[in-house]
Amino acid sequence: MANHLTPTELAREAGLQRRDVIAKCLELGVPIFNGRIDKTLFLTSMRDPSGVTPSAQPQSTA
Repeated sequence: MANHLTPTELAREAGLQRRDVIAKCLELGVPIFNGRIDKTLFLTSMRDPSGVTPSAQPQSTA
């Protein structure tokens, strides 16, 4: 199973249009390197566009 896909391949797997995949990459800061996109990074970024995981959030001291 390939992890680095072309925008067309990734669009097919994610159920999006090719241009939407490219737009989301630009919007979310997911790199496109040599015409390929890291599938795991893209899908993770789509789920959590803030890029902050719950364990990485600063703890408030009260």
